[in-house]
Amino acid sequence: MTLELGLDELPQIAETIKTMLPGGGVVVLRGDLAAGKTTLVKSVVKAFGVDEAVTSPTFSLQQCYGEGIFHYDIYSHGFEHFLSLGMFEELEREGYHFVEWGDASLIALLKAAGLPAIVIDIEKCGERRRYKVEHA
Repeated sequence: MTLELGLDELPQIAETIKTMLPGGGVVVLRGDLAAGKTTLVKSVVKAFGVDEAVTSPTFSLQQCYGEGIFHYDIYSHGFEHFLSLGMFEELEREGYHFVEWGDASLIALLKAAGLPAIVIDIEKCGERRRYKVEHA
């Protein structure tokens, strides 16, 4: 599914995520630098009813919001570092896990582990963004 949305329309993505992953799961976010990955997570967290400040976990690797929303950024250290810290097991926890900069290696491991997951590719289109959403 492909959606082209402005900032004020981002809550639609939250509904898409809930529909595609009704019991929770992993949302792999891909896109260029400043494509809007963290902005998307901010909107989804708010749409899920959690009133907390959302910041990029670039240096902390993981942020937690509310009772079941987890946010990861593996850009700085890469997927191998993520694995070496035992963070993959975190993705098995109940809730929604948003992973910025996930790659083919992560997607393959999610499939092998049988974890429910979707991939959202984000592309800049002027003031709007194109979101390609598909099951991993």
